[in-house]
Amino acid sequence: MKFEEFPFDKKTLDAIGALGYETLTPIQEKVIPIALSGSDVVGQSCTGSGKTAAFSIPIAERMTAGKGLKVLVLAPTRELCIQITKDMKDMTKNRGMKVVPVYGGQSIDVQLKKVGRADIIIATPGRLLDHLRRGSISLKDIEILVIDEADRMLNMGFIDDIRKIIRATPEDRQTMLFSATIPRPILQLSRKYMRNPKCVEIPKEVDNPDIEEIFIQIREDEKFKMLMFLLDSEVPTSAIIFCNTKTLTDTLAENLKCQGYDAMAIHGDMRQAKRERVIKKFYQKKLTLLCATDVASRGLDISDVSHIINYDVPLDPENYVHRIGRTARIGKKGNAITLLSPSGHQAMRGLSVVRRHVEFTEVEGFNPEMYAPLDPKLHSKGGIRPNKKRGRGRRKFSKGRRNFRGKYIRYSP
Repeated sequence: MKFEEFPFDKKTLDAIGALGYETLTPIQEKVIPIALSGSDVVGQSCTGSGKTAAFSIPIAERMTAGKGLKVLVLAPTRELCIQITKDMKDMTKNRGMKVVPVYGGQSIDVQLKKVGRADIIIATPGRLLDHLRRGSISLKDIEILVIDEADRMLNMGFIDDIRKIIRATPEDRQTMLFSATIPRPILQLSRKYMRNPKCVEIPKEVDNPDIEEIFIQIREDEKFKMLMFLLDSEVPTSAIIFCNTKTLTDTLAENLKCQGYDAMAIHGDMRQAKRERVIKKFYQKKLTLLCATDVASRGLDISDVSHIINYDVPLDPENYVHRIGRTARIGKKGNAITLLSPSGHQAMRGLSVVRRHVEFTEVEGFNPEMYAPLDPKLHSKGGIRPNKKRGRGRRKFSKGRRNFRGKYIRYSP
């Protein structure tokens, strides 16, 4: 279904056209009519399915600038807060609405100068509660409340903060809740604070039919070598490499740089300004490889990430869904590759993908002797850095070389 088939006014259609949107995604097609009617809605679909446009378009269509704070959008992370702010500004630019982000890591004094004139606030729960305690933000006139990535909020321990924020808003508001999964506490939250919500669930197969999920069995001491082999053989145009710890993220990025790869790290211990610079560089295609913890599994809306590589299997099964959702966004094709060491098999037991059909295929051409091992001493906070001139750059393989080590495990629905 095309956007022109909806009865949007010209300003909304012009904003949609400027963003290059033509056809509605399944979640947008079902949620937008409900949102326009003013009813509460619970939308469940995979990361990257177009949920932000599903609520930002109705908000742009229904709200008017200059009437005070009427819309509040809650997001779990700074990155997602910044991304939603950008999308909301693009969608409302023809209407003169003031969209203000409110998140930790940014000076609260800077925010104090802007929040008083805001029509729409995009906020993380912790910093918003700071403003509520100061009295610098009032939610008494909120007409639309959006809770985005609700399951992530639950995992991060924000559920009590969300309850406090909801209680500070009028009972007759419209509430829209979006999540990739709907665990029991989120379901209970919707039943308590929403008015007869209409539930929309988009199956994963409909949302992201073009993600090829591959699992590779590999020894722990050969994971870094396999990673370099994959980068050489797959040649990703843009890839996110996920690790479970901040230290490993730094170590991996530094090792990759010393081996001639264009890589940088991002995690929660970095200063906000540096995190934003790294993300901007990745977004502008000035950086090919982003080594990240799960802080980046939400909030990065980059349309053409070709590969997601799970260097570590996520400890939380839900994080697997959000990680691979960084690729194949809104109908595009993508690849999700997970390196499975013996410890990874244990963590993988909780992943829903293990219930699918399994087909084994050996990896051709992998020779661990051609690659440098991971140096655990090498990370951004110290350690010995080898001479960069010793970096090997790109390897070329002869077609006749065959040394099978890992195994692909291909999962198909």
